[in-house]
Amino acid sequence: MRSYRSLFRTPEFTPFLLSFAASAAAQTISGLALGTLVFRATGSPLLSAVSMFGPQLAQLMGATFLLSGADRLPPRAILSGLALAFAAGTAVLALPGLPVWAVFAVLLFQGLVASLGSGVRGGLLNEILSKDGYVLGRSVYNMLWGLTQMAGFATGGALLALLSPQTCLLLAAALYVLAALGTRLGLTARPPRSAGRPSVSATWRTNAFLWSSRTRRLTYLGLWVPNGLIVGSDSLYVSYAPHAAGMLYAFGALGMFVGDMAVGRLVPPAVRPRLATPLRLLLAVPYLFFVLRPGVELSAVAVTVASVGFAATLVLQERLMSLTPDDLAGQALGLHATGMTALQGVGAALAGTLAQLASPATAMTLIAAGSVTVTLILAALGRREARQSAIQSEPAATD
Repeated sequence: MRSYRSLFRTPEFTPFLLSFAASAAAQTISGLALGTLVFRATGSPLLSAVSMFGPQLAQLMGATFLLSGADRLPPRAILSGLALAFAAGTAVLALPGLPVWAVFAVLLFQGLVASLGSGVRGGLLNEILSKDGYVLGRSVYNMLWGLTQMAGFATGGALLALLSPQTCLLLAAALYVLAALGTRLGLTARPPRSAGRPSVSATWRTNAFLWSSRTRRLTYLGLWVPNGLIVGSDSLYVSYAPHAAGMLYAFGALGMFVGDMAVGRLVPPAVRPRLATPLRLLLAVPYLFFVLRPGVELSAVAVTVASVGFAATLVLQERLMSLTPDDLAGQALGLHATGMTALQGVGAALAGTLAQLASPATAMTLIAAGSVTVTLILAALGRREARQSAIQSEPAATD
């Protein structure tokens, strides 16, 4: 499947995307509104960054206890229920005078349930699409995420100039309700992909299996760490440029869209695997430029170019699916998503701490240098693993 026309003729793909778009728009608008609300209330870059991305740390707990449900629960019912849970939590965040500790308690709850949703959604997409359509479909999924972020952050920035952060949070809650309706009405009821009841032991057992392969481990680390560190830099836009944060997020989403479109639609399948390291380097290198404390215009250019590198995720997701049994696709993608978002939370907390001690520009530069270092180390380990695999296969080839 190499054309968008054949992709969108696939049953349920369009309603799947539309319900995801509503949920993504809600997440984008609520994140910007909440980060702004916390920054105005506390003046703290750390708390602002953690309010936007820190809840993703809670997904680690969800991955530990809930993730087996990604393949063992009916996907339509779970996605609808989770969207309604997010709507309720976002409405609570809009309550006037809500103390900061209560804000983070709600975000902890949302982070826990989000870990299950990412696995269910990823596994369902793998089920809706054929094998030859997965990369193109995933690229469209990622492109839609980028477009929604671009529109959501731009719209969120405009709304925050006209409305209070609490009102913007209520609008986001309404979008979550719309996502729940779209999922319920647009998708058919499917049975679970895997037999058995979800449990903590099943989650641990499957996670241990997924982590047991060295090649899968390197793939997971490549998906998690460089991405998570750079999202930590992204979390400082509000403190770096308080009046232009929405614009910087929108340009970042534009770069993400361009990268996913190019890799998913234009790059030949034989070339894609070789792009993982260059794209991860591209993701970080432009942020080294922030050591010069550029103005908003130059910062937007750097952010756009860097965000093209997020397409490395698409390349590594394809590699992960080739290394994973079909009946574990949901949990494998859920582990990827929760690990990535948890590392994004770590990156936000680290970047916020550095910004608190030094400055947002210094923190963004240091975080980018760390991402480059990790990417180069993982690339070296991957080459060594490939050489060892080739050596081990030589006797069999000789026989």
